[in-house]
Amino acid sequence: MLPKKTSLFGSFLAVYLVLLTLPAKAGKLLQWNSKKTSLFAFCLAIYIVLLGLPAQAGKLLQWNFDSRQNQLEFTTDEGVQPRAQLVTNPTRLVIDLPGTKYGRKQLIEPIVNAPGVKSLRVGQFDPQTARLVVELSPGYMIDPNQVKFEGVSPRRWRITLPTPIQQSEVQGDSTTGVPVPAPSSPVFNPGPLPSAPLPIARTQVQGFQVTGDGFFIRTSGAAPQIQVTKSFDRRQVYVELQGAILTRNARPTDTLVNQLGVSRGILSQSRPNPPTVRLTLNVMPNSGEWQASSTPDGSGVIVIPRLGSTPSPDTPSPDVPIGRLNTIRSVEIEGDRQLVVQSSDRLTFSGNWDRASGGFRIVLPFSKLAPNFRGPVLTATSPLLQVKLRQDDPQTVSIVAFPASGVQLGELSQPSIQSLILQLRRSGFQTIPSPTPRPTFPRVPNSRQVVIIDPGHGGPDPGAVGIRGIQEKEIVLDISTRISAILEQQGVSTVMTRTSDIDLDLAPRVELADRVRATVFVSIHANAISMARPEVNGLETYYYDTGYDLARMIHASVLQTVPIRDRGVRSARFYVLRKSSMPSVLVETGFVTGAEDAANLANSAHRQRMAEGIARGILQYIRGGG
Repeated sequence: MLPKKTSLFGSFLAVYLVLLTLPAKAGKLLQWNSKKTSLFAFCLAIYIVLLGLPAQAGKLLQWNFDSRQNQLEFTTDEGVQPRAQLVTNPTRLVIDLPGTKYGRKQLIEPIVNAPGVKSLRVGQFDPQTARLVVELSPGYMIDPNQVKFEGVSPRRWRITLPTPIQQSEVQGDSTTGVPVPAPSSPVFNPGPLPSAPLPIARTQVQGFQVTGDGFFIRTSGAAPQIQVTKSFDRRQVYVELQGAILTRNARPTDTLVNQLGVSRGILSQSRPNPPTVRLTLNVMPNSGEWQASSTPDGSGVIVIPRLGSTPSPDTPSPDVPIGRLNTIRSVEIEGDRQLVVQSSDRLTFSGNWDRASGGFRIVLPFSKLAPNFRGPVLTATSPLLQVKLRQDDPQTVSIVAFPASGVQLGELSQPSIQSLILQLRRSGFQTIPSPTPRPTFPRVPNSRQVVIIDPGHGGPDPGAVGIRGIQEKEIVLDISTRISAILEQQGVSTVMTRTSDIDLDLAPRVELADRVRATVFVSIHANAISMARPEVNGLETYYYDTGYDLARMIHASVLQTVPIRDRGVRSARFYVLRKSSMPSVLVETGFVTGAEDAANLANSAHRQRMAEGIARGILQYIRGGG
C-alpha cells in the first residue's frame, strides 16, 4: 500500500496560478515582484515534489442536471470509473463513484421542468465512494436499455436518461413498443474506454442452496449465459453466470458443504463489466467434472456432477466422510512448530479467522470428541496462548487457536486422511515450499523480453502491517520471488528491484527499469485499511496510461487462479506508474487487515497461487494477449 498525496498540493497550485496572473510593474513594485518570483519558485518546488507522491482519493467537484435533455453531468478531480444501477420502489438511478469523496452532508436538489424526474441526491455512500441518485416521480419508470453513459473524459461523465414513462402506460399498452424494465435492472461501469456501450445485467441472483444431488442458484429475469471451468490445480470449480448481478439480499456468501466431494461453496460478484456472478466450489484435485444449466421455468440454475465423472464409492474423496462419526482423539502441539489433530477416521475440515473471538477457527464436521478428551498442555513459552475445543452440535467439533505474541499461523494441511496440521511460526517470515501439482505455463522463447518485478517497501519501511503483525514488505518479496522464478522458467528474463529486505526509494525502481529497457513493470503490494474493518478484502490492480491491457490480463488471471474478492481494475497516478516509460501496473494482492486476505497471505500455498496468477497474466500480455 502506498502513502497518499497531501491535500496541500491544491493550495500551492492555487497560489501558483494566482501569482501567474499578477503583473510585474516598474519602480518600487520591482522589489515586490522579486519576492513574488521567490514565492513562485518555492511553490513550484513544492508542486514538483508533490507530483512525485501517489494520488489520494479523488473528489467530486461539480454536477448538474439539465432538465431540457434529461442529462446528468458530473466532474471529479481524478479519473474515475463510475458504477450505476437502476433500483425500483421507488424507481431511481444510483451512480457510485469508487475512490471518490464528496466531503459534505447529503444534498437533495429538487428537479423542476423535467416530467417524471423528482430530485437529485448527492452524498457519501461509504468512506471511499461518493454517490449520486436520480429519483423518479412516483409511478414513473425508464427503460434501462436506453440509458446512455458517456465518458467525455476520465474525469467528466455524462448520463442521458430516456423520457420517463408512467408505469400504467408501459404495462397497459402493448403498442408503445417500449419494453418493461425488469425490477432492479442494474447498469454497470462501461470500463476505461469513453463512450463504451453500457452493459446491462439481465439476470438477478438471489443466492444458492445445497441440494441432495448438487446446488441450486436462485435467479430472476432472463436466463444467464453459463460457463463451467476448473482452476489450474483442479481444486476449484467455477460456475460463471454472465450478464448477472447479486441482488442486495444476496451478498457474497461462503458456505460449508462437505458433500459430493465439495468442501465449500463461495458465491460472489466476480466481475462488474461484463456483470458476472461466480459460484466457486472447493473440491479435491481428483474430483469429477460438473455441469450447469438453467431451469425450464427460469427460476434458477442447477449445478450437478457430470454423469459418470464422480469418484466411485470404493475410492471416496477425503471431503466425503464414510461410516460412523469421526472421533477426535487428540489435539497436541508438537515441537513448538505445529498443532496436530488426530482422528479415528477420515477428516473433513475448514479453517478461517474468527471475527468474533479473534482466533483461528478450525471446523471439523461429522466428528465428535473422544470421551474424557483433553486439549494440549500449554506453558508460558507455548506458541499458542489458548486452544478452545468445543462440540458445537452432535456432529461438529470446533477448535479455536489463539497465537502468542510473535507467532504467526501458517498452512492448515492434511498429511493423512486421519490427521490435520496447523503450522506455527515464531517471529520472522518463513517461506514454505508450495504443494504440487502446479499449472503448466506457455513458454515465451523471445529472450529479449525483460520484466521488472518490484516488491514494494522494504528495510525500515514495512509497508502495511495487518492481523497478527503480518507485514506487507515480507509478503510481497516472497510473492515477487516466486513470480520471477516462474517467468525465468518460461524463457523470460526478469529483474527484481530488490531481492532482500533493503530500503529503496521510488525513483531508483523506475530508473532501473529504464536502464534494462524493460518490456513491462509490475509492482507488487498488499493493501490495508483500519483494523476495525476486517470485512474489507479483495484484489485491486492499478494502471496508468498504457498499462490497461497488462492490468486487465493480470487481474483476470489472478481471479481465475485464487479465491479472492474482486475489487476491480483501476486507474491511478502512483509514482512508479506515471514515471515508468513502459506499460506498468501495481497489484494489490489483498488486504493484510482483512480477515480473509490476511489468513490467505500468511499461507505459502496461497502466495504461490497468487504468484502463478500474476505470472500467467504477464505471459499472456507479452505473448500478445494469447
